[in-house]
Amino acid sequence: MTANDRDHPAPPGVDTSAAHSARIYDWWLGGKDNFPADRAMGEAIISAIPSIRMMARENRKFLGRAVRYLVNDAGIRQFLDIGTGIPTEGNVHEVAQDLTPDARVVYVDSDPIVLAHARALLVSGDRGQTAYIHADLNEPERILADPSLTHTLDLDQPVGLMMVAILMLLPDAADPWAKSRALMDALPSGSHVAISHPGRDFDPEIMAAIEAVAAQGHVTMVPRVREEVARFFADWELIDPGLVPVKAWRPPVGPVPDPEAAYYWAGVARKP
Repeated sequence: MTANDRDHPAPPGVDTSAAHSARIYDWWLGGKDNFPADRAMGEAIISAIPSIRMMARENRKFLGRAVRYLVNDAGIRQFLDIGTGIPTEGNVHEVAQDLTPDARVVYVDSDPIVLAHARALLVSGDRGQTAYIHADLNEPERILADPSLTHTLDLDQPVGLMMVAILMLLPDAADPWAKSRALMDALPSGSHVAISHPGRDFDPEIMAAIEAVAAQGHVTMVPRVREEVARFFADWELIDPGLVPVKAWRPPVGPVPDPEAAYYWAGVARKP
């Protein structure tokens, strides 16, 4: 079977000629909701960093561990997931509702393919509520005012804000620190934020190469050093073990071998 044999009609509004970060990530994870431009970009990045698929999987594992911590240890029962991506195994609502059936989740993404999946898969039922907002991190005020959010989440109660591998898609000029802080400021005391972000300082040469390859395909991907990632947590209290390589954040069994093999920083923090 050729790559093109796997292609299927795209939902309206999808430009399949341009690579998209969610679909590249989907391809790395073995998904089928991607197109030649996405696979070409994914291959180009693999040529710069052959272990990128492993890193994508480790990032996904972090999401699951963070959700389990927030439900079991922090008592969180509602989540706001920014940059949901194409649904795959272990989505936030699946992990949370397996632990607490009444969990409520709002997903936010700007890719029409994610919207199509959301309408089909991310539905509310007897196991809590799930909603979807078609928007992105550049629009925090729009996200917070959306009826799907205000109907699903109670912003007087703690929320788990998930920003996993999304802040890298905003350049410094867009001030992602202010955009993320607008969401964080709207949440009450006791809320938590989970963040993962590619780290430039793991291997500056390789990360610069990835950034350049992405730019050639008109995809923004900005790795940042640990101090820059730490700024996203603002004055919230980092949960042990702090801001660490993604493999080292509360592994199921530890210590893990070669924790810096996946070039992401990761952490969870609580709003005082």
